[in-house]
Amino acid sequence: MAAVVAAGLTVGAAVPASADSPYERGPDPTTSSIEAYSGPFSVGSTSVASWNASGFGGGTIYYPHDTSQGTFGGVVIAPGYLESESATAWLGRRLASHGFVTFTINTNTRYDQPDNRAYQMGAALDYLVSSSSERSRVDADRLAAMGHSMGGGGSLALANARPELRAIIPLTPWHTKKSWGGVSVPTMIIGAENDTIAPVYSHSIPFYNSLSWNTERAYVELNNEGHMVPTSSNTEIARNSIAWLKVFVDEDDRYEQFLCPAPSAGWFSPYSDYRDSCPYI
Repeated sequence: MAAVVAAGLTVGAAVPASADSPYERGPDPTTSSIEAYSGPFSVGSTSVASWNASGFGGGTIYYPHDTSQGTFGGVVIAPGYLESESATAWLGRRLASHGFVTFTINTNTRYDQPDNRAYQMGAALDYLVSSSSERSRVDADRLAAMGHSMGGGGSLALANARPELRAIIPLTPWHTKKSWGGVSVPTMIIGAENDTIAPVYSHSIPFYNSLSWNTERAYVELNNEGHMVPTSSNTEIARNSIAWLKVFVDEDDRYEQFLCPAPSAGWFSPYSDYRDSCPYI
């Protein structure tokens, strides 16, 4: 996996700054704004053909039109086994509307395993900041990765190889490796209570429990949901993902209110379990 590590990025840069972060983008958030189907930025998109991509299968870049506030953090999102980029298109557009340049990618084949998906996610991040038509919008020092299922397992593997990433969010992740104590990148794992493909007791929870005590982390378990929940619009996934990326990619402490204190979990909550290492700021 060492081959996916890019030169020139700042290692260990994932520590949130003070309230006057230069990377704050957009108006002060509210519960209504973070849970809305669209954020404060209007969004454009650019298709990347597979023949123009090197090391991955192309995809779609979603980006905020407004550049008056400066550059944005970049996020790559990988699909799961047998999936195409369309599985997470909703999330790519939604994150972009909150001030991120988001790249939903296709893998080289739909059968690629998590470590191979990690390599491709790294290649996609390199393309995003160095070759894409939207590279001028992206801050190459503020990058993150997300993925569904095997793509989620790939995001853990990528973080193991690229400690300079600002954040990762594995979504109902699947990987044969269960211990990720070497990951230092702030990690939010989103599992699903009724997942029978990557059951939380053998995937998400062991992954979370294996993270080092000094790694900023959160475990979000969606009540009564299954493995495919990240492939369609979901308020809890969006809310938690936006807040996590804002805090750790944008160093924006306005969003910690949506993470800390941890929301309640149980019968009348959208969460069946919620764990964290609060406070983050």
